[in-house]
This record gives sequence, C-alpha cells and structure tokens, in this order.
Amino acid sequence: MSRLTGWRRALIVAGLITLADQATKAAIVSSRALGETDAVFPGIELNYVRNTGVAFGALAGGGAIVWVLTGLAIGGLLVYFTLRADSRWLWLPVGAVIGGAVGNLADRVREGAVIDFIDPIAWPAFNIADIAIVVGIFGFVYVIEGMGEDREQVTGDG
Repeated sequence: MSRLTGWRRALIVAGLITLADQATKAAIVSSRALGETDAVFPGIELNYVRNTGVAFGALAGGGAIVWVLTGLAIGGLLVYFTLRADSRWLWLPVGAVIGGAVGNLADRVREGAVIDFIDPIAWPAFNIADIAIVVGIFGFVYVIEGMGEDREQVTGDG
C-alpha cells in the first residue's frame, strides 16, 4: 500500500468518527438539559455532562496544559504515521485516534469543554470520540507490535 493510500484511508476514518461523534453530541445537547439522566440499559445511563479536563476529568480546568498535552500527543502520532503511512492497517487506528481527538477538540473550541453522555455505573461519562481514541490506541499498539500471526512469520517464532 502506498503512503498516499494510507493517508486517504486514515482521513476517511477520522472524518467518519468525527461526524458520528459530533452528530451524537448534537443530539444529546438538543434533546436534554445539562445533568439530565436517563437509564438506557442496566448500569448505563445517558447523562449530559461537560468535561473541562482530559481523560476521566483529569486536569479539569487545566486550560493551556490540556491543549499542550493534546497537541504533543497528536503531533507525535502524526510524525510516526508520516514515517510509516504505508504500513499495513496502521491507517485504521491512526484514523480512529485522530477522529476522536478532532471531535473532542471541536467541543473545546466551540463549548469550552467536551460533551460526554455515556455514563456507566462506577465509571466517568464518555462519548464516541473517547471510544475511538481508546480503541484506536489499543489498535495502534496491536499493529505496531506486528499483529500477532504476522509477527510470528516475520520473526520465525511459533
């Protein structure tokens, strides 16, 4: 696969995730009041909240430090991907992380906080962008570690 194909695919994934994230957040904001909670499934509620921090509310009210840390993380990911955009499947987790980051950054620019609404018991509320970031990071590690079977073939293990 060419680097250009890798970039195209990553950008398509990022765009789709950003679109899904922003659409679900718009639906929540337009249909409920801040703090309004409804049970959806046992142990999971829809709860419209705003998060001024990063993951799980860490650095709440951190302002500039949140922007700097986010920028450094995204910048590092983009540099890594730029050097390896032709790697098999790397476009998928990179696109997921970038799409999630763009979705949450759009909230910060527009609202001054990230809109969260999926609220499981005993866990902080989160959103579609957060899911994409977490799944994308796990996928990124999986891909760079050699994707299991492919690694055995390359190293001769197994």
